[in-house]
Amino acid sequence: MKYEWFIGLRYLKAKRKQTFISIITIISVAGVAVGVMTLIVVLAVMSGFEKTIKEKILGTKAHLVVLKAGQQGMDQYEKVLSEVEQVRGVVSATPFIYGEGMLSSESNVQGVILNGIDPDRVGKVTELARNMKAGRLQDLKGEADSPGIILGVELAKNLGVSLNDAIQVISPLGTLTPMGMVPKMKRFRVVGIFHSGLYEFDIKLAYMSIESAQKFFNMGARVSGIDIKTNNIYRVKEIGKEIRQKLGFPFWTQDWMDMNRNLFSALKLEKIAMFILLVLIVLVAAFNIISTLIMVVMEKSKDIAILKSMGASSMGILRIFFIEGGVIGVVGTALGTILGLSIAFNLDKIVSFLENLFGFKILSPDVYYIEKFPSQVNPMDIGLIIITAILISLLATLYPSWRASKLDPAEALRYE
Repeated sequence: MKYEWFIGLRYLKAKRKQTFISIITIISVAGVAVGVMTLIVVLAVMSGFEKTIKEKILGTKAHLVVLKAGQQGMDQYEKVLSEVEQVRGVVSATPFIYGEGMLSSESNVQGVILNGIDPDRVGKVTELARNMKAGRLQDLKGEADSPGIILGVELAKNLGVSLNDAIQVISPLGTLTPMGMVPKMKRFRVVGIFHSGLYEFDIKLAYMSIESAQKFFNMGARVSGIDIKTNNIYRVKEIGKEIRQKLGFPFWTQDWMDMNRNLFSALKLEKIAMFILLVLIVLVAAFNIISTLIMVVMEKSKDIAILKSMGASSMGILRIFFIEGGVIGVVGTALGTILGLSIAFNLDKIVSFLENLFGFKILSPDVYYIEKFPSQVNPMDIGLIIITAILISLLATLYPSWRASKLDPAEALRYE
């Protein structure tokens, strides 16, 4: 072992009369560990929330949508469906009709987004079938005089309706009569209630069969577009490009990233801002390292002078204190990583224990629609945290190490 390593590691352990320096060293290690642990846990929670929201959105909406420009809907959609399903990366596809309207019950009126779906195909593209809390998708195929409709759980609560209740579906476009524009009204029967887990979907979305939607919106044999499920949600742009090239103009595509750009951009920006803020905790620990090394340099000035008198170079002295500060940073980072990963991987159990101990819910399912506290450990985040913490710790050692290397032996030994 080189003398720089031997002396640098030896200085981490103070003599009996210098226990204060040893305590400061322990505090410095603990400071780095707490900073790293906090960074790992907070970023894991934020990644978990982002993953949960992404799953809920993609469970209700398609990965990719094919639309046709310049026309009121898409005709001959079965041919488009067969061509789209042949594109590499497309798992399944289903037609849909999109429109806005109002639902009227005996107790309330609510503006909604009406979706015409194919009950036989939509389950292969979205998680609507799994999200059903009451009823079945196949029940949409009702009688012609009273077709079925599926409502979100919050929408059903707001309208005060349940299974088999009748509601009026109103189109604001209506029909032109001698008395002017009259809203079109149709009686539907509630055949199902779904729970997506996102309030915006559960309060705004309603589903009917594609045949009922075609009649209600006077679309004939046309549909609004094609919903697509892909085998990789992060390749939707490449798959969309292949679809556009195959179908040609006037077909165009829109993917889930474009449709939810503002939401995920905000989540990403918040994660970056939180990372920057929490790095300040590591910076505070870095100041502890600086103060520790400065005190050690002041205490060991006699030793430094003797080492220089024995032939130690200024670079050797610098390496001694650089090693000491580096060890503090690396040990603190390692401890913080172990603690942070232990908490992140067992966060749900820890939260459940605290909820049982104090008798309250940290995340109430009625408010947040989350059954458990989300946590996802991203290896890239962990690597970035470790590199940042060690780099800050090493930078903090530079000034005290440089001061130690510039110490004049004659000045240090004058009064000894």
